[in-house]
Order: sequence, then structure tokens, then C-alpha cells
Amino acid sequence: MVVLEVLKGMAPGQTIKVQSDRTVFGRHPHCQLVLDNAAVSRYHAQIVDVHGDYFIEDLRSRNGTHVNEELIEGRRQLQDKDLIRVCDFTFRFLEAAPSDSTLLKPGQEVVGGNGMVVGPKSLLDSGPRKTMAADEDEVDEGVSGAITVEDDDRSSIISTLDAGSSSSDLRLSVKPETKLKAILEISKSLSRAANLEQVLDKTLEGLFRIFSQADEGFIMLRDQEKNKLVVKATKTRRKAEGDDQVHVSMTIVRKALDTSEGILSANALEDSRFKASESLSSLRIRSMICAPMLSKELGPLGVIQITTNDVGAQLRHEDLDLLISVAMQVGLAVENAYLYHQTSLQRDLERDLEFATQVQLGFLPKSRPKLPGYAFSDYYEPALRVGGDYFDYIQLPDGRMAVALADVAGKGVPAALLMARLYSSVRYHLLSHADLNIAMEDLNAEISVSGLGHRFITCVLMVIDPVTNQLTVVNAGHLPPLRRNTAGLVEAIGATESGLPLGILPNQTFQQTVFDLAPGESWLVFTDGVTEAMRMPKEIYGNKRLMKFLETGPVTIDELIKAVVDDVETYVEGQAQSDDICMVGFQRLP
Repeated sequence: MVVLEVLKGMAPGQTIKVQSDRTVFGRHPHCQLVLDNAAVSRYHAQIVDVHGDYFIEDLRSRNGTHVNEELIEGRRQLQDKDLIRVCDFTFRFLEAAPSDSTLLKPGQEVVGGNGMVVGPKSLLDSGPRKTMAADEDEVDEGVSGAITVEDDDRSSIISTLDAGSSSSDLRLSVKPETKLKAILEISKSLSRAANLEQVLDKTLEGLFRIFSQADEGFIMLRDQEKNKLVVKATKTRRKAEGDDQVHVSMTIVRKALDTSEGILSANALEDSRFKASESLSSLRIRSMICAPMLSKELGPLGVIQITTNDVGAQLRHEDLDLLISVAMQVGLAVENAYLYHQTSLQRDLERDLEFATQVQLGFLPKSRPKLPGYAFSDYYEPALRVGGDYFDYIQLPDGRMAVALADVAGKGVPAALLMARLYSSVRYHLLSHADLNIAMEDLNAEISVSGLGHRFITCVLMVIDPVTNQLTVVNAGHLPPLRRNTAGLVEAIGATESGLPLGILPNQTFQQTVFDLAPGESWLVFTDGVTEAMRMPKEIYGNKRLMKFLETGPVTIDELIKAVVDDVETYVEGQAQSDDICMVGFQRLP
């Protein structure tokens, strides 16, 4: 079993199992190794298993990843006892766990450690409490052909009881042995049932054993997604063929849900208000009890209703008390089933997002170009798990080096999908056309007819010729690149030559501009996640602050980009990142 032995940073001596596919180090809570340190990038590095061989890969972190004190780029194969350093955390890679080690499992937190958690954490936000309005109610016959819905006021309500009160508030007149029998019956049903449908069916079976006078019963639940009431379970005592309909009075159901009260209804046939009704006899309800199922998190969940047609065995107050007690238990089971379903969906989504994150990281360059006389650096951090910022280095056949950077409108998965398409399209058009402006025009034509709706893309394409030391720039609506000369003067380049973003006009033309690159000169191209980084109260970092910082920033391009990231983080004062951040810089060496 391959493990990591903790040497420095927290709880030295403990070992952590390396996951079979990959183990991600980073500050983000979804990483397998969560390193709570500001110097660690959100997704800093990962160990991947490739057919039994293990490789460590730096995920374009700000402060880099070291193996045996050597800074790595891209992937590097790990050997037994290699030392891995991620900022202030040091691990030893071992192909077998020491016999006296303490093995940490995924999801286990290091007690007494220094800023590390093992395993991704997922939080389920159940959202605000939902309420029900009578005019929003719709009923789906979840049990086909088993119900008859009567949307009228044919039942005379003679008593109500708050269903949200605790069991200690219920009337003491209820026989203890009756309540105990009911609780035990339902508890057995709840404990033995494998799914929610079985829970509801067995609940009605238990209630019919408790209420010997019951003729009909149903359980109706709120579909949380569709905001509809759905009959999930029904039961009758009638055996005659064609006489198994369960009658639902929506007046009673609505009132129970709107008021969160249990309801006892008297003999509807004797109510003076309905004696003239020709259809009243079809309802056939002599007596009824209805109890809502409630959740503090989700609001009203549904109702349980029991009715009898025997005028000599009407349901009483103690029956209502008992049904409310049962509804409390069933409500917990329904809430747990719903939350479990939501957790399962959340887990599936997290798995998909984790895969999407890895796919997107795979589109980004694994290493920086090795162009004679030039140095390159970059930084990429999505605001969400995946983002719409994009950059790439493309080696052209004639020895020139192309740098592409783009910002897709929006964030998250839709922007990331478009970014993935942009990756292949940019490479195709750059390799197909010698003129940079023609490549941008064809790229725009492709994006314009691709059916992307109102989405657009700002993009900068730059090509460095190491022979002539010239830079060609074409800008499609993106922020102007910044150039810093050897004297420290910083200026924005090409604002007037910029065209419209990609995807707006299918036939627009673009202008290319050529610049001479002097020794020591630096260029920085970036997305608006840098300049629009915000702190309270709604103050943005801004282009002027960035230009002023570059004037006195570090000389080397790699240190300069790291310093910009640190300055932005200091400026926002801990506020959450609101947009994707992407920067690419290059420098002609002195």
C-alpha cells in the first residue's frame, strides 16, 4: 500500500494512504489533502497512479512543488522514499506503510495537527424553509387510479391540534398502552423498510391495525422539485372489485399544511351546509383525521389522513393525538430520505465537478516554453471548481512561439465547456494561418456560427519571433496587455487597435500590430479577475493600481507574477474570489 509519511507541518510520524487514482494537495476543501496555509494554492499538486507507477504533478501552483528539494515542472515519477515539499509541508513517499505508523483514512481530520485535513468535505445546503400556499397546490396521482380528489369544503372541522408541538404536549387522556402500541408498530415498520415507498406502505398497514374503524387512508407528499402534492400510498378495507377508491378532500389537506395543525373532521353528511349537495353522498366520509408531516429545514412535507364511513365509530380527539405522534416519526423518515437523495445528487455532482476540474487542468500547458532568450510565467485560478479563463502556448512550425489568452463570458461549467472548445480551435487556426489577424478572423467566424447564444469571448493572440525579436499582437475585445521597459515605465498596448470580442459579428476584421522586444522588457496579459478583484465596500483593485505595482515590482517575470497575486490577495482582505484569475507574462532576457 502506497502511503505518504508526514515529516513536517503537522502530526509528524502519521501516514496517509495515497488514493488509487489521484491524491490532490491544496487549500480547497475538496482536495484529498487539505493544507490550510495561505502559501498553498487551492489546487497545488497531485499524485496520480499510471498503471502502477506514481507521478507527482504541480498544478501550476504559485509557490511550486519540490521533490528532494528540486522544483518540478509538469509531471515527475516518484521513487520510494522521495521527499515531497509543498510550501511548509513535507512528506516522504513510501511504497509500503511502516509497521508502526498511524494510518489516516480519507475524511479523517488530523487532531492537534497544524492545518491539515485528510479527504474532501461536502456540505449539503438544504436551502431556505419552503412554505405552501393553497393556490399553488397541485395533485399528482402517484398511486394510479387509487384516489378521487374532491376540491371543496364538504367536511366540517370540529377540532385542530398543533402538529409542531412535542409529544409531551399531547393530551394525557390518550391511553398509554394505545400510544405505545402505535409507536412500536410504526417504529418496527420504519426500521425494517428498505426505502421510502416501503416506509409509507408499512405505516398505513400499522395505522389500520391501530384504528380498527378505519376504512380509507392515504399519505400525500410534497414533491420538493415540482412543488406538487403527490399521493404516495393508499389503503382501503373494501375488498369488492372496483370499490378501492380513496377519497381526498383538498380543503382538509390544504388547511393542515397551511396551519401545521392536525385536524379532526365530524360527520360530513350531517353538516347542514352540504345537505343540498348532490355529490356529497359520493364522498361517503363520516369522520376524518389528518396530520401534517413537518420539517424545520424543508417546511411542510405532506399529510397522513385516515377516514371512516361508520357513523357509529367516529374518530376522536385521542385518535388525532395518536396520528400526530405517528406523523412526527414518519416525517423524520421522509426528511431523511429526501436529504439522503439530495446528498447522493450532491455527491454525484461533486464527482463530476472533480472530473471536470481534472479535465480542465489537462487543457492547460504542463510546462512553460523553452524559447532561447526568453522567460515565461503564468498563473491560473478559477473562481469556482472550473472556469472560463483560458491560456495556452503553441509552438509554431517555423520556430515562433504563440501565446493565447481568453476570457469566456460567465463562470462555472458552461464557461468551462466553451473554454475546452476554444483550446482546440485556437490551435487549429494558429497552425493553419501564417498571418495572426487572419487566424483571429477565422476563429471569430467559427465561434459566431457555433450556436452559443449570447455568449462572447475576449481574446488576445501574441506571437514571439526569437530570430527578429519582434512581437505580433491581435486583440479581440480583451484588456490591453501591459508592457514594462527596462526603466520601469509601464504602458497599456493596443487599446485603439482592439476589435470586438469573438462571437458578436461573424465577418469582422482584426488589426495586427508588431512591436520590437528590447532586452529586459516584460509583457503581462491578464483577465479581469485581476483588475476587478473586490474588497468591501465594492472597491475594485483596478488597472491603475496594477500598472503602478508593476513599475516597482520584481525584475524577473516569475517573481513579478507571484508578487501581483500576493498584492491582489492583500487588497481584497479575505473576500472570496468573485471571478476567474488568469495571467501570462514573458520577458526578453537581458
